[in-house]
Amino acid sequence: MGRSTHIALLKTWLESRGHAVLDTGMTRSVLAGRGIKEAKTGHTLGRLTMQLFYATDFIDRLENEMLPALRSGFVVLTDRYIYSAMARAEVRGIDSSWIRSIYSMALVPDAVFYLRISTPQQLVERVLSSGRGFDYWESGMDLHLGEDFYDSFIAYQTRMLKVFDRMSGEYGFHVLNASRSVRSVAADLRRAVTKLIDEPAMSDERVSPIQPLREKPVLPSKTPVTLVDLNKKILP
Repeated sequence: MGRSTHIALLKTWLESRGHAVLDTGMTRSVLAGRGIKEAKTGHTLGRLTMQLFYATDFIDRLENEMLPALRSGFVVLTDRYIYSAMARAEVRGIDSSWIRSIYSMALVPDAVFYLRISTPQQLVERVLSSGRGFDYWESGMDLHLGEDFYDSFIAYQTRMLKVFDRMSGEYGFHVLNASRSVRSVAADLRRAVTKLIDEPAMSDERVSPIQPLREKPVLPSKTPVTLVDLNKKILP
C-alpha cells in the first residue's frame, strides 16, 4: 500500500477530528491533467516539454485549488508535491537549476513525508502482486536503461532512490519505513500530523529552499502537507 492509501486514511481521520481537508495530486488539474495522460499514451513528447506539462499541472492546482483552500483554513494533502517532478527531471538529465527555477513559486510545505521503500526489488514485488504489470514510464523505458521492463525498472528505480535520498537531507523530508504494515505507517503519520496541527501557526515569512520568485500570500493556517514515496509514483 502506498501514498493513495495513506492519504485516504489520513483525510478520513482529519475530517473525523473536524478539519476541512483538500486532497490533491499530480495530473489532476483541469487545465493539464487530461493532456498529460493522453501524452503518456503516445510517448511522443520530448523530455523538456513533458516537464513543462507537469509544471503547468502543478501551477494550475496551486492557484485554483491549494491557495484558495489554504486561505479558507483547509488542511491540504498532496499526493506528490514538486519534489517528485524535480527528481524525475534530474534522472532524465534535465538541468537541476532550470527545473528548480520552474517550481520556485511553490509554497514551502510544513512537512514532507517520504514513504521510503528500501530496495527496487521490493517495488517489483508490489508491482507483481498488484497484477498490473510493469508500466512503461514507471520502468524508465524512455531512458533505454535495460533490455527488458524488469532490468529497466530496477535501474530506473535505483536512480530515483538515490535522488530522493539526497533530496531528503536537502529538504528535510520526514522519512518513514513504508515496508511496514499499513497500520504502523498510518499511526506514524497521524502522530506527526497531529503535532503539526497542534503547534502554533508558523510564520509566513519562511524562506523557500528553492528561492521563490514572488512573495508568499498571507495564509491563515498551514501550507501543504506532502506525501512522497517510491511506490507507484514514477511518471515521465
